[in-house]
Amino acid sequence: MRLHDETGTAVTRRPIGRLLAPIAATALVLLPAAAAATSICRWVDENGRSQISDVVPQRYKSVASCIDSRHYELSPEQRREADQRAADERSRAARAAASAPMDTASAAASAAPAAPLPIVKRPVEVVTDATDCPTWWRLYDESSACFGPHRTVRGGMKPEAFDLCNEVPSPEPKCGLRSN
Repeated sequence: MRLHDETGTAVTRRPIGRLLAPIAATALVLLPAAAAATSICRWVDENGRSQISDVVPQRYKSVASCIDSRHYELSPEQRREADQRAADERSRAARAAASAPMDTASAAASAAPAAPLPIVKRPVEVVTDATDCPTWWRLYDESSACFGPHRTVRGGMKPEAFDLCNEVPSPEPKCGLRSN
């Protein structure tokens, strides 16, 4: 394509793709080499938060600890070996599944989804007027142990605790203080 500039001189313009092709090819060759030499650095910022990056701000360069990421990359030989082991394991599992006899009970179990088990609250027993004091204290301890993992930091109770645990009132009003 021929164009003329302000002076009337003929100017030949190259298509932009022809100029960018060598630049792009050079960048593609250099980028993997730059990525392979990346250091991973860790430091703690002024807010006490750990930071991990390949670029460390100037003010943290003195306290950052860096490692060479190439140390953790697999060599092409290691990668081929890992791929081969994975392929062997897949074929071994496929052969085992194909050769395993399937009895009628396991076939029926795999065909129909298993019904969910009913939730049994703990403790299973409940306190009645006829409950003696040692049993009541045991049930109270079981209930406390059941509710314990569902307590929040502020002393509240997570709602799912009431789906899993029976609430047993303290036996102190009827039985008095616990005796060992």
